[in-house]
Amino acid sequence: MKKRNNLLSILLCGICCMALLGGCGEPADKAAENPADASAAGDVQADASAAGDVQADAEPAEEGSLGEFSMEDIEGNTYTQDMFADYSLTMVNVFTTWCTPCINEIPDLEKLRNEMADQGVNVVGIALDAIDASGSADGEAVEKAKILAEQTGVTYPFLIPDAGYLNGRLMGINAVPETFFVDKDGTIVGETYTGSRSLDEWKSVVEQELQGVTQ
Repeated sequence: MKKRNNLLSILLCGICCMALLGGCGEPADKAAENPADASAAGDVQADASAAGDVQADAEPAEEGSLGEFSMEDIEGNTYTQDMFADYSLTMVNVFTTWCTPCINEIPDLEKLRNEMADQGVNVVGIALDAIDASGSADGEAVEKAKILAEQTGVTYPFLIPDAGYLNGRLMGINAVPETFFVDKDGTIVGETYTGSRSLDEWKSVVEQELQGVTQ
């Protein structure tokens, strides 16, 4: 219980810091381990914040099937590509447990899922830091994600990346949150969005992306 309380304190402290940023680059401790990358990480973080403010800054996603995969959520439940079949559009939100903008927008993503479910919209979260360099689940990050889910009351799943990083789709992400969309066939559609947004902004984005798969 003491360890859980300490993790909660760390998480809540993180929420209080950097609250105005629209996205996160590489965390400070990792940048310190890679001094040559520290400057670049700062640039990525600044770019992510700007992207969160203007939808027009979104980068086009590479369309294509995500293929077959199997990932577990933080509670040990298994999810495959079949999770997309029951929805016209699934919003895939890639986040980390140390990213304040990521954490701050999760309650809005929960509201969006609830309010747009009747339109065939679903939301799935992927905790990018919940896997370590060996491809195994990172216990500490998973525990933080569990606390985060409990504190925010989120009902959509927080997935742990598989060893193949979702057939490579999750590799090379330098700024979070990153959000992309998948249709019922498991195909990436529309655009990729870097940075956090408000509930109303996300609704506008989802409505636009939904038109592309229902026309």
